[in-house]
Amino acid sequence: MRLATVNRKTGETDITISINLDGTGQHQISTGVGFLDHMLTAVSVHSLIDLEAHAQGDLHIDSHHTIEDVGIVLGQALNQAVGDRKGINRVGHAYVPMDEALGFVALDFSGRPYTIFQAEWATPAIGQFPTDLIQHFFESVAVHGRITLHANVNGRNDHHKAEALFKALARALRTAVALDPRRTDIASTKGTLTE
Repeated sequence: MRLATVNRKTGETDITISINLDGTGQHQISTGVGFLDHMLTAVSVHSLIDLEAHAQGDLHIDSHHTIEDVGIVLGQALNQAVGDRKGINRVGHAYVPMDEALGFVALDFSGRPYTIFQAEWATPAIGQFPTDLIQHFFESVAVHGRITLHANVNGRNDHHKAEALFKALARALRTAVALDPRRTDIASTKGTLTE
């Protein structure tokens, strides 16, 4: 079982995330930010990664620190759970439609964090989730997961666009972290993805 539990406590947030890459999409999510809970639930269900995420943040200020730090901890948990990346597909991508919206995510557990994110938002926030933090969340996951990530979305409705992106992230993760029964080594000509 490829498991990880990461806790990060600062003066702004206290976050614990546990994942099982070989799960069935079981989830317990409580961050205090409703739309973030909804998106993390979608990530778990569509990736089949079991996910527990509990956060207490300074929501009396705003949701920025909570959203950012959950992205950081999720990335750290993914990085820890895949370990040396031996035997995994490494790369995954997915298109996900959500009514008029179409989201795309391609990612590589390359060990080299990088993000290209293309999206335009019509509204300043979806619930308590500022739309400008969607990109920041993806960047935080990529940096701390040591993932190369490309994401883009088109559509009219911001809820649909965000949901398409998070579901595409989930589907891409499902492919990338899956174990290839024919591979016993690391999918790299260098022989390592950890340095």
